[in-house]
Amino acid sequence: MPLTNYTELKASIADTLNRTDLTAVIPDFIRLAEAQLSRDLRHWRMEDRATATVDTQYTALPLDFISPIRITIPASPSHTLQLISPFDISKMRMENSDNVGRPEFYAVVDGSFEVYPTPDADYTVELVYYESIPDLSVNNTNWLLTHYPDAYLYSSLLHSSPYLQEDQRVAVWNTLYLNSVSAINLEGERARTSGSGRRIQIRSY
Repeated sequence: MPLTNYTELKASIADTLNRTDLTAVIPDFIRLAEAQLSRDLRHWRMEDRATATVDTQYTALPLDFISPIRITIPASPSHTLQLISPFDISKMRMENSDNVGRPEFYAVVDGSFEVYPTPDADYTVELVYYESIPDLSVNNTNWLLTHYPDAYLYSSLLHSSPYLQEDQRVAVWNTLYLNSVSAINLEGERARTSGSGRRIQIRSY
């Protein structure tokens, strides 16, 4: 059975479970799968960029934000802010009388990123971050289902087990799910760290 869109994924879940009475709850399994996959996956296909004008201590994060990769002030001279903990940024602000200037540090606080020093002007920043898995729907697919349908299927099946009270299936679905997630994360890591390959040196005489 093909797994290229939301409708086919729902049909595959029902077929694998050999059930025809789960039409109303299979979308819930998929939503739970998306939440777990967003927490467990870290792949370059999850990366997104956003720009914002930072002129105050706090700036709202994108709604699909999961975790930061970097924040950069691209204007010359460009500068990448250093991520520190909310405690450290609070301590730094207190010890330096909440001075102002070009932001050098940031922390993720209460749905926002806090910068220090507090901006002394308007700064355009670029935020690179991991975004949550976009929701599947009848009218919308996403990169995960396109490239890694097994992860979607096994995670959805894993979340079906408590509802169906099939504890004996949890270990099976969980193993398949973890294997798929591990492979996806490894692929993403290799894309970041792999070199340019071997180079052939030709000796001249």
